[in-house]
Parts: sequence; structure tokens; C-alpha cells
Amino acid sequence: MNILICGADGFLGRAIANHLINAGHTLVRGVHHPRHPGDIAIDYRQDMTAQDWLPRINGIDAVVNAVGILNETQAEDFSRIHHRAPTALFQACARMEIKKVIQISALGGPCMTPYLQSKYAADKALLETMPMNSVVLRPTLIFGQEGASTRFFMTLASLPVLAIPQGAGKVQPVHVDDVASTVAALLVPQTAPTPASIVDLPGPRAMDYAEWMENYRQLMRLRPVFHLPIPALLMRATARLAGLFPRSFLSRDTWTMLTQGNCADAGTATTLLGRPLRDPVEFAPTQDAEELRLKAFAGWRRPLNLGVLATIWLLTALVSAGLFPIEQSQSLLAPFGLTGTTAQAVLALAVGLDTLMGVLTLLKPGRQLWLFQIALIAGYTALVAVYLPEFLLHPFGPILKNLAVAALLIQLFAEENTL
Repeated sequence: MNILICGADGFLGRAIANHLINAGHTLVRGVHHPRHPGDIAIDYRQDMTAQDWLPRINGIDAVVNAVGILNETQAEDFSRIHHRAPTALFQACARMEIKKVIQISALGGPCMTPYLQSKYAADKALLETMPMNSVVLRPTLIFGQEGASTRFFMTLASLPVLAIPQGAGKVQPVHVDDVASTVAALLVPQTAPTPASIVDLPGPRAMDYAEWMENYRQLMRLRPVFHLPIPALLMRATARLAGLFPRSFLSRDTWTMLTQGNCADAGTATTLLGRPLRDPVEFAPTQDAEELRLKAFAGWRRPLNLGVLATIWLLTALVSAGLFPIEQSQSLLAPFGLTGTTAQAVLALAVGLDTLMGVLTLLKPGRQLWLFQIALIAGYTALVAVYLPEFLLHPFGPILKNLAVAALLIQLFAEENTL
């Protein structure tokens, strides 16, 4: 079959494309930025009429819509990308009498978030527009090593303490290969039209949040750790705050969906595949454990390092600005020959410089900043070693701790040193 996959460059679209190629189908990749011969350009923010789609589906036997977003980056994104553009595509498919259309939707609960509302609006449009030979496939949370949600939850699972939000519902994660295999099974040519249907696609078993996270730790070959319960009220506040950042996986809506659970009967999917769905303990082979760990650690290591470094600079500025007696701070400058108004000016300059370093660490991190901070710390250390050598042998090691900060900066510099 000639199959158009809309969203072929996405996490799920790529997996579906690989399975369909292996099944012997000919693919046309619908992508936002064509990169390969035969790709066609699609734009779900612009392609809002059937006329926009008719030329693109000429000669196509089947269509798979795998386009989706978790958060809006522009106003009306959910409406355009999840509902209006797919509806126009479905109308064009009906006119061209496309043999099969599969809409990748999402399994949700009774509490409708804007994300689910827009998805279900497109589901309804497809079932009404093409009452024969159309399928709405509703997977639960999908596991795949390249998936954004998987990376997010694997990162959480790799932390030295597991934060367990109270009020989270049970989940029934499904492996991305099982989703792609189900799509391939649904595209097996039929001798006669089949009525439109909705197929739920959960994983084989339900887990509560703690079991889910411990399962991910097992995949990474990490030991069990202490569970820290997080009150639901605090989680709601955290989700609202995180949702202010456009690329954040956690938001008010995702937290709402997590609280209502993500479970269903796997019987229909099992029948379609003719085999059991992959159990979560088998989501990743043993040989992938190290790679999974490294990716998960990378998810929180950099934010932690930046936060610690910025805190050091900003607290140093606050201490110098008055938390530590200013007279004593100025007296430390006397061995350098700095007294009176000169000492006051130098101290003010140091406060300003430390504040600037803290702010830039948070807002403009980069190679040049790390090099400057390394040079700055080296300069501070050299001056103290010459004029205040007693601090080198201080029992609290205030200068020796610069080695740890320098090591942190070298690591940040090395991780940014890529093309």
C-alpha cells in the first residue's frame, strides 16, 4: 500500500514508519521540514481545508495521522493541530475514497483537559466523516527511549530519592513498538470495508506511580531508593509553576491527566497483534541499561549544576553586600593596600560582579561564561594565596573549595564543547 504518515519525523511517526517499511509498504512522509526524496511538506497550523490536502493524497491508499503536541506554544495550537487540520485531512480522504485512515489519539479519563478535548474532537470528526474504513487508536502513555515523556519520567526515576506525588492514578504504559505493530496490523488490506472503530491500546498491566518509577529504575539497573511522598496540593502548585515554561512536560493539564489514571482493557490490542503486549519489565534490554542511566542522569545533572553554581555566586554577593559585616569585609582588603573609599568601591564592584555571574549562569550559560568564571576564580585564588595565605590553611578550606567549583565549571565547559 501507498501510505501517507503525517508526523513522520516525530517520535511515534518514526517508529510507525519503520514497522510499515518492514511490512513491505511504500511510504510518503508528511513532515514540517522535508529532508528526504519523496517527503511532502505539511503544516498543521496552516492546512485547514480539504482543498489543501487533496493534492497531497493523490495516489495514496491509506493515511496515518501521528501529529500531536503536549503543550501549546501559540494560541489555538490544540485546536489547529489536533482538530481543525486533521478534520480537513479526513474530509479530503473521504472525497478521494482513501481505503483506510488511522487517527492516533490518546486514552484519557472523564476529566477533559484542552489536550484531550482537541484530540477527541478530531476522533469524532473522523468517525463521522468516514464511517467505514477508519480507526481511532488510543494508546496510553507510550514508552520509547527517544520519547519526551519517557525521558522525563526516566529522569525522575533516576533521582537519589523518588518523589511520589499523592493522588496520582494508575498507569498502564505501552511500548512504542507495540503501538507501531498495532498500526501495521490495522493496515492489513481488507477485502471489504470495515465499520469505523475505536481501539484502546494500553499496556498489559496497571501500576501505581511508585511501582512505575521502580520499574524504570530496574530498567536502568538502579537500586531501590527511599520514597518521599509529595502532597497533592504541593504537586498542583508545582505543576502550575512548571507549566509557565513552554517546553515543560509537567503542567496543570498533564498533572490532571496523571491524577485520573491511564488504564484500559488490553484485550482488543492483544487480539490484533496475535500475541501478548510487552511487559514493562521488558521495555528495554539489559544491554541498554547504561545508556538509559546516562541519559536519565543528564536530565537532572545540568540543572542541578547550574543551580548550585548560580547559588554560590548570588549568595557570595549577598554576604559581601552586608550579610557579613561590611567593616570586616573591608578589613580583608587592607593587605591588598585597599582602604577607605577605595576598599568600598572594590567591595561594591565585587558584589556587582558576583551578582552578574549568578544571573548569567541562569539566563545565559555558555562556553565563554564558563571560561571567564574559571579565570575569575583562578585570579581570586592567586590573589588570596599571595596576600591572605592564612586562608589556604583555614580549617573550613574556603579557598580549597574553589577546586570543586573549578571542576564543575570544567565539566560544564566540556559538555558545551560540541558542534
